[in-house]
Amino acid sequence: MDVLRKPAFSEAEETLDPFDWSDVRKLSHRMVDDSIDYLRDVRERPAWRKMPFEVKETFERPLPRSPMPLDEVYRQVSDNLMPYPMGNIHPRFWSWYMGSSNFTGALADFLAAVQGSNLGGGNHAAALMDVQVVNWCKEMMGFPASASGTLVSGGSMANLLALTVARNFKAGVNIREDGIGAIERPLRFYASDQVHSCHRKAVEALGLGNKSLRRVPTDAELRIDIAALRAAISEDRAAGFNPACLIATAGTVNTGSIDDLEALADLAAEEALWLHVDGCIGALLAIAPANAYRVSGITRADSVALDPHKWLHAPFEVGCVLVRDASAHRGAFAVTQEYLESTPRGLASGNWLYEYGLQTTRGFRALKVWMALLEHGVEKFGRLIDQNIAQARYLTSLIEQEPLLELVAPTSINIVCFRYKHDGIDEVGRKALNLEIMLRLQEEGIAVLSDTTVHGEHCLRVAVNNHRTRHEDLDMLIQETLRLGALLMP
Repeated sequence: MDVLRKPAFSEAEETLDPFDWSDVRKLSHRMVDDSIDYLRDVRERPAWRKMPFEVKETFERPLPRSPMPLDEVYRQVSDNLMPYPMGNIHPRFWSWYMGSSNFTGALADFLAAVQGSNLGGGNHAAALMDVQVVNWCKEMMGFPASASGTLVSGGSMANLLALTVARNFKAGVNIREDGIGAIERPLRFYASDQVHSCHRKAVEALGLGNKSLRRVPTDAELRIDIAALRAAISEDRAAGFNPACLIATAGTVNTGSIDDLEALADLAAEEALWLHVDGCIGALLAIAPANAYRVSGITRADSVALDPHKWLHAPFEVGCVLVRDASAHRGAFAVTQEYLESTPRGLASGNWLYEYGLQTTRGFRALKVWMALLEHGVEKFGRLIDQNIAQARYLTSLIEQEPLLELVAPTSINIVCFRYKHDGIDEVGRKALNLEIMLRLQEEGIAVLSDTTVHGEHCLRVAVNNHRTRHEDLDMLIQETLRLGALLMP
């Protein structure tokens, strides 16, 4: 009888686990201590700082071939990475539209990485927690328990998934089998002229083309003009198009304007359109006691996109899409393969979460949302939203009181658009002046703003979406803007 023999190896088998766990334990404790100090002292650091040339050079080094001690690896992180962040955790970072993270969420990301689960699906705790967080998002938005949803990377992907479901549902053909070429009448999607650029990318990725997304003019408050929308739908029907989806915006990226969701829900029902709400900026107003009324009507949407890494301040990245019709959601993405078949028991007996989106491999995004919500409770997050909106009102009042500053757009929620004005210069000169003020605010580490153009007028833009911001920070912004304006225009 032959005896089975183990194959001989010429070298010892290797692993990525450390040889001495005690050394790693010490260094890990140091990393946590340094991280706590990093957040504790964030207010003492510049809002942004330019990287020296020698630091930039370190990111051009060739592929490492041999080992380096972990403490030296961490030293390089401490010296070359941590001092030069984007800056969105800083209390005076108000650029674009970011959340400011939280330490519990950072710990959660560490624990999620240690556990190492793939959230494609299966019968394990991380998958159940993922479903639970989606259910909590449904509850926050007032969606029924029977609705569907999934966690994704962020708003762009959430909107793409929602528009995919809308396209397939309204196509009138089996688009997954036959493709967009089988659609008899070209689909039309509608949004305001303030719609986020991710929707253009979405309709292009869906094979519909940019022309399928009709941008409708906005009113004086930068909300979609309902009369113009009605006319566009009527015109398209007469021209042989198939009006399919209405994209309402709950918080435009330029100014924070919120479309009239109740009126749009009525119109969508009347015209048999899929109503999608891009709520990546403002959907979570639904949990804010003083401001929830602003998104009244969001509960009537067919789908909603929202971003927990904004007003829930989860570390990047985590977005969420909710779809009222669960069968339409799953029907847009589910594919059953022999290597992903369910079993009556065991690991493969759980939910296959990959059936609700494009990713088969999915990171464990839920834990950072779950832990922070349990730690603070949803009511505190709602109060923080109200706080940011009150701070934006305060900043608006400071601008209105200052003769050398002017608002360029009405402040809707937490985005303030203003500029330094000077009667002695033209529009070109005014833009150059304000751009220089913005850049100097950044380079001096005072504050980080962005700029934009509203109704053809260039302005500075402050998005107060930061749980660390205080009134004194907004006072400083006005003082420093006036100082720089006087310096540049003596």
